[in-house]
Amino acid sequence: MKDLAHYMRPGTLQLGAPPPLSLYVHLPWCIRKCPYCDFNSHEMKPGELPEQRYLDALVADLEQSLPLVWGRSVHSVFIGGGTPSLFSPAGIDRLLADIRARLRLAPDCEITLEANPGTFEKDRFRAFRAAGVTRLSVGVQSFNDTHLQAVGRVHDRAQAIAACEEAADAFETFNLDLMYALPGQTLAQLDADLDQALALAPPHLSVYHLTLEPNTYFAKYPPVVPSDDEAFAMLDRITERTSAAGMARYEVSAYARDGHRCWHNNNYWEFGDYLGIGAGAHGKLSFAHRVLRQVRYREPTRYMAQALAGDAVAQEEEVARAELPFEYMLNALRLRDGFALQDFSSRTGLPLSALEPGLAQAEAKGLIERDAGRVRPSARGFDFLSDLQSLFLSA
Repeated sequence: MKDLAHYMRPGTLQLGAPPPLSLYVHLPWCIRKCPYCDFNSHEMKPGELPEQRYLDALVADLEQSLPLVWGRSVHSVFIGGGTPSLFSPAGIDRLLADIRARLRLAPDCEITLEANPGTFEKDRFRAFRAAGVTRLSVGVQSFNDTHLQAVGRVHDRAQAIAACEEAADAFETFNLDLMYALPGQTLAQLDADLDQALALAPPHLSVYHLTLEPNTYFAKYPPVVPSDDEAFAMLDRITERTSAAGMARYEVSAYARDGHRCWHNNNYWEFGDYLGIGAGAHGKLSFAHRVLRQVRYREPTRYMAQALAGDAVAQEEEVARAELPFEYMLNALRLRDGFALQDFSSRTGLPLSALEPGLAQAEAKGLIERDAGRVRPSARGFDFLSDLQSLFLSA
């Protein structure tokens, strides 16, 4: 890794104080790779989770990165995967202790761990809470056994309910992940999933449309899924029913009760900074004259070797000045409340004039609402978000 002076050298941007900082930690193993998943996840062979070596590699990776974030407070930690709950509570305890020893965590730092019901056992979630995790994200996807099998999940309805009940018992806040437009799913079946999800009273709900991503099993062997019109009807039903249950749709895929928004994800959408460690992890860091993106080595065995040798970063590049407006808007327009215009300048180092052509087009098409200080996607802009975001692509 280059020394700090390299990143602080003169450049074309003029950024003020750096934005809030988060830490993302990637634990890449799963029991089984889901057919829709395009994340960097790897099937774990029985008894072959190299927990201690991987934790050693994460610490080495973090230590190499410290000069880039020295003196900055970390406001959230997100342990994602893969299936992080495959790691033992003792391993998570060690990881968080190693992080606290090297980074200044804010007093109210949000620490999220992703967990799957298929790795659930009684009191395991309580042990994660005792290790310092403050928020659990439970990957349920559906409460319908047929649909769970269709999307390759390793748990069933009963396990999903038990996991959510223990999450509610052990944590003051937790998230429940659902998917819709699943193979063969009807609106009535979605309603049944929502009945069960809302009965569990999660403070936060993330709801994702099943998409057939390139380089996945489903891309090669696509299942029959609901039509676009049926999927739109499902999304309308989700928004209507979550609202009736007191959950606000604050981001395209996220619904929360007051006080339970995910700080970590919000920081992504607000173009905050995040240091990413672990196999294949991505990061974004701001300096006085540039915005930097990093990617770690993807394959776990190679990542461990590289990190322990002091060289975990596979790719590193500055975000080009011309690409920053699109990068910013790709994130900020996901938020229902949009963004403050002054935040665009402070997070990108660019004048507001860099946004004006796209904003003028978006307003003319009825895709945004704006006043002197703020821009928000309109209801139509939220429904056609990709069209809205594309208006800010550099020529």
